[in-house]
Amino acid sequence: MSRYAIVIERAGANYSAFVPDLPGCVATGATRAEAERSIRDAIALHLEGLRADSAVIPEPTSTVATVDAP
Repeated sequence: MSRYAIVIERAGANYSAFVPDLPGCVATGATRAEAERSIRDAIALHLEGLRADSAVIPEPTSTVATVDAP
């Protein structure tokens, strides 16, 4: 099982999510939790599509960190 980093952003009245290591893999949700659930489903579908096309599945390379602004 691979572990992919995700980014969730506030997008006006909802939230959007994407996977840096899987270009084109995106999802939205009315709440942060819904966006996270949706991106999990999107990752599964994205990987399924890559496998069906016999494409290379990118290895996860992105990491996540936060920093405090001065």
